[in-house]
Amino acid sequence: MGNYGVDAEQSRKAVTLHDLKSRRASGNRIAMLTAYDASFAQLLDDCGVDVLLVGDSLGMVIQGHDSTLPVSVDEMVYHTQCVARVKPKAWVIADMPFGSYQESPEQAYANAAALISAGAQMVKLEGGAWLAPTVEFLSTRGIAVCAHLGLTPQSVHSLGGYRVQGRGVTQADQLIADAKQLEASGADMVLVELIPTPLGARLTESLCVPTIGIGAGPHMTGQVLVLHDILDVSAGKKARFVKNYLQGAGSIQEAVTQFVAEVKSGAYPKPEHGFDS
Repeated sequence: MGNYGVDAEQSRKAVTLHDLKSRRASGNRIAMLTAYDASFAQLLDDCGVDVLLVGDSLGMVIQGHDSTLPVSVDEMVYHTQCVARVKPKAWVIADMPFGSYQESPEQAYANAAALISAGAQMVKLEGGAWLAPTVEFLSTRGIAVCAHLGLTPQSVHSLGGYRVQGRGVTQADQLIADAKQLEASGADMVLVELIPTPLGARLTESLCVPTIGIGAGPHMTGQVLVLHDILDVSAGKKARFVKNYLQGAGSIQEAVTQFVAEVKSGAYPKPEHGFDS
């Protein structure tokens, strides 16, 4: 088990966007977990998590909804404030919830600015090439953007459920084209969810910015999971890519530290956590 706690935290430097981008070339992998409150934000930070994602997944794991769709901007601001209040050394990303950026770049900017003011250092938006004007609008005004492709939970109804995306040549080519356009428009990071492992490798090879995977195979700059999933406290059936890190661990800190270590070493994800084309 790795070191965590006050001594490790005091010696740790704050993670910056420059640091994250440099890992694309160096091969130093990024460990990301969701965080929604001050207590867990501090614990994850002390355990060496690189990026804290204030995800709209809070709608499901905190609020008890069956999707992320009911989450509001005000709720995202509140939870971002809770996470940021501990002044973590980790980089903090906040999800922009459903309906907060689809109308216009100006609408997106107003809501992104609220999340940045709440303590986020980057915002995450779900969608393909149609979002390129919005990404450019935000990035040229100093807001760092993470694009989210593949399975986009805010579009779960139009996608026909939580299904693997990017299977088949046409879908795979479209995802790569979308990612390239979003990168060209100013996206500083691309998160991709629930895609075939070979497509994940192709995506990372196609981009210069860091790629973060969740159910996207091992060929990514980093990996992200929902905190409640790695602690096995989420209700319902677990996704194939989820690993219970609390099993066999002596504490939550040990479970989180093990997740970080396995992401860094490449031990997670294993082939059984991925999907075929």
